[in-house]
Amino acid sequence: MVSRALHSTDANARAASGQATAPPSSVISRRLRFEQGLPLYSVRCALARALIDHYIPPMCGRVIQSSGPLRYAIIDGMNVRDSRAHNYPPRWNAAPSQELLVIRRNHKTGEVSLDPLRWGLIPYWCNDPKGGRKPINAKFETVRDLPTFRDAYRLRRCIVPVDGFFEWKAIKGQKAKQPYAIAMKEGAPFGIAGIWENWKDPASGEWIRTFAIITTDSNELVADIHDRMPVILAPADYARWLGEEPDPRDLMRPFPAHLMRMWPISTRVNKPENDDPSIVEPIEVTTNAA
Repeated sequence: MVSRALHSTDANARAASGQATAPPSSVISRRLRFEQGLPLYSVRCALARALIDHYIPPMCGRVIQSSGPLRYAIIDGMNVRDSRAHNYPPRWNAAPSQELLVIRRNHKTGEVSLDPLRWGLIPYWCNDPKGGRKPINAKFETVRDLPTFRDAYRLRRCIVPVDGFFEWKAIKGQKAKQPYAIAMKEGAPFGIAGIWENWKDPASGEWIRTFAIITTDSNELVADIHDRMPVILAPADYARWLGEEPDPRDLMRPFPAHLMRMWPISTRVNKPENDDPSIVEPIEVTTNAA
């Protein structure tokens, strides 16, 4: 359950800006069970939807996974040579609902693996046959407390290895936003902090593994186009993020801007079906969009 302090702070902020405030989670839960006679699991899933609507804005929704599995073995001792991920196609414009390669650690054996997981988190307890809202992002400020994320954050953290990600800049006087690609200056893959879940489809009985990316405040580079960015982990922090520490909150900070680069790209990236190397080619933009 979201803490009183967190709910009070967010509610006050929304009230000051003229936005409607979310009712406390306990009120939503009682209302759903009393008015609709829903079972507890359905209530929890509906509650997660209501809280996400009020606390989780959309943000990082496209990434680049164009390298092979060997390039994504970014953790010491990680063996991906026998991984089924070798049959995975490169993705230049990976989008939510697609399967991406994710690094996980088995807490029982200590083994670190690279596996395909679906982008869009479904909590293990969700009884919605469609899997609920499937959030693609979780804010670092609330990932520890929100029901949709808190168990995964404490027990099932993961790393999403990428070659870059995309973000869009709003341009004054124009409806269309200008997309930008963001990556490391040296071109190396890097690890984004994530959480993952294992959900059983109540209709088919199939187990579906899903994940979400954690976001934080933008660094000086990304702040020019957006106020949020993915949590990029320093290589020295990979092992700790995948470890058993319940709340490594200090790792969820903006990545140093001087190690990164950003460049404008074509609006072809707006459509996920445009998934080829030309997506990341730089373009010239007008002064207002630069």
